Amino acid sequence: MRLKELFSARDMTQGAPWQRILEFSVPMLLGNIAQQLYNTADSVIVGLYVGDNALAAVGSAGPILNLLLALFVGLSTGAGIVVSQSFGARDRQGLSCSIGNCISLTMAAAAVIMLVGPLITRPMLELLDTPASIINWCTDYLNIFFWGVAGFFFYNMLSGILRGLGDSVSALGFLLLAAALNVVLDLVFVAKLGMGVPGVALATVIAQGISAVFCFLKLLKMSDYFELNLSTLRLNRQMSMRIIRIGVPSGITQAIISMSMMVVQSLTNSMGEMVIAANVILMRVDGFAMMPNFSFGQAMSVYAGQNVGAGKWDRVSQGTKQGGLIAVSFAAIIVAVLLLFNTFLFGIFTQTEALIDLASHMMNIMAVGYIAMSVTQVLGGVMRGCGDTVTPMWISMITTLVLRIPVAYAMAALTRSEAWPHGHPFSLSTSLLISWTAGMVLSLAFYCWGKARKAILQGMELQKGA
Repeated sequence: MRLKELFSARDMTQGAPWQRILEFSVPMLLGNIAQQLYNTADSVIVGLYVGDNALAAVGSAGPILNLLLALFVGLSTGAGIVVSQSFGARDRQGLSCSIGNCISLTMAAAAVIMLVGPLITRPMLELLDTPASIINWCTDYLNIFFWGVAGFFFYNMLSGILRGLGDSVSALGFLLLAAALNVVLDLVFVAKLGMGVPGVALATVIAQGISAVFCFLKLLKMSDYFELNLSTLRLNRQMSMRIIRIGVPSGITQAIISMSMMVVQSLTNSMGEMVIAANVILMRVDGFAMMPNFSFGQAMSVYAGQNVGAGKWDRVSQGTKQGGLIAVSFAAIIVAVLLLFNTFLFGIFTQTEALIDLASHMMNIMAVGYIAMSVTQVLGGVMRGCGDTVTPMWISMITTLVLRIPVAYAMAALTRSEAWPHGHPFSLSTSLLISWTAGMVLSLAFYCWGKARKAILQGMELQKGA
């Protein structure tokens, strides 16, 4: 019975807030780590079996991929919030309609990206001044991913729905299976068949498609909570607009982050293959280091959403404090690990001492910023769970467009030398640290005096008067 409960929907409106948040966050954290293994396995395998230029190619393709997928990732975030609020309110009809519309919107989005993505891949790579030595690999990698993007879209949407229902364990199980398959296929396609960079893209597409199928089969077994049929799959204008209204600001947030990565990637590319490869290694480790922050942010979004739907505003306030403390504690441990063992971690990706040394120095600059990001993610998750996805969007715009990009280019211009004619690579990591710190300050300010906090205080007053 206990095992069945573990793989079922979870009510986060009951019990100690910190316990519910932690129970939900740990499987999500493991799932996010498994998700990161997709890209990391690609990088490690192509770096070892093909070379540093192939490693740079996989990394350079990332910002373009993230930009084109950003809006959909935002829609899946909006879907999770709508689902969690309907589930918390015990609204079976609304939950059925929201899940059905999410699936239909996913079908439409996947069709658009499959058509548009391959058409703009090469022009965007050329616009970013991608080195001629890696541009063909980048193009092949992106085209294969876009042709198989349906698996990525459906996994993200369906796992978002499962998490909105409080079930982060099932999504974890499916993703672990897919991650293992991805590594096996990487080795087969690259090491055995010699397919190079296209091989890792094909492996990722197949693995994501399989994880999406398992998520869908799991949802079909959860008929106790909602109905999935032709009627609920039919697009409902009001529900679709609600999902889009909540999701689009989150998508814009992701797009802004991806655009800033593209613009900074152009600066990185100008510094040469050595800096590109070092930055790829740094970002792969960063992907794992950031996972707890993202996991707690997503958990707080679902936690807040369910309790807002149930009208339990006092639990939203309690959970914010308790969840924030847990997230900061995790971040502090990660910072200590990064500062002590980053050289060992970077050695997993390459044996080139110059790359390891450069990436290590860059990580030493930005490491403490993960604590600031833990605060930003938790408060942003609470705001989104309360239905305010616009404020996190504005915070992202300020920290990336106003700070990250200008600071990176300004510092690069000020640090030009004979050794680094296009600027010192430390400008990349320093601009990240400044951006993350500013995001924490803005998130604290907006949470204390913004829409979400006002809604929480008003809701708690209504609870007292009820």
